Amino acid sequence: MTAERDAVAALAAAAKTLAEQAGNAADRGHWLELVAHAVALRADADAALAALVDAARAAGATWQDLGRTLGTSRQAAFQRFGHPVDPRTGEPMDTTPLAGADALATEIFGELAAGRYDAVVARFDERMAEGLDAAGLGAVWAQIASAVGAFDAADEPVARRMGDLTVVDVPLRFEAGEMVGRVSLHPDRRVGGLFVLDPAQLAESSGDIA
Repeated sequence: MTAERDAVAALAAAAKTLAEQAGNAADRGHWLELVAHAVALRADADAALAALVDAARAAGATWQDLGRTLGTSRQAAFQRFGHPVDPRTGEPMDTTPLAGADALATEIFGELAAGRYDAVVARFDERMAEGLDAAGLGAVWAQIASAVGAFDAADEPVARRMGDLTVVDVPLRFEAGEMVGRVSLHPDRRVGGLFVLDPAQLAESSGDIA
């Protein structure tokens, strides 16, 4: 136990040292060097946290225990740190999100905001294309605008792998409210699902585009 505590303490001390050095940095190159060190430190901290979660699980901690400790839900804790097994094959599932999925999802909502509904529909898979055309997509986007006003900006997206799909949540700011855009992407980058959700009702399906 002492070794694990010492490792965590060392990470904390390194973070404190970096912060103190940043306060004394005067030139751009030094700032960038500190940013690079901070990125490496965050990667080490993430790896340490994942290892600690695995150890806690091996010691009998439930996902609800871990979610409470991490300040999140048990599902969110599992989605971040779990090791799901594919029920179809019995093999460990790939939990790595599709590369560039966050940027692609943000681009899709940018196209919606710009009225390029044809461009969005062109990304749909067959099921989506059969259920919603460009005119229908524009009509639903107009309904959203009637509820929360004109689109303002998209904030930092969060991507996660769910089975064969990558799901990306993009916080969306409108003139009179905030929503969350959700895009489901196939490995070939086609859109398999597109939603605009009320942040307070993410567990429900209100605000679905398709």
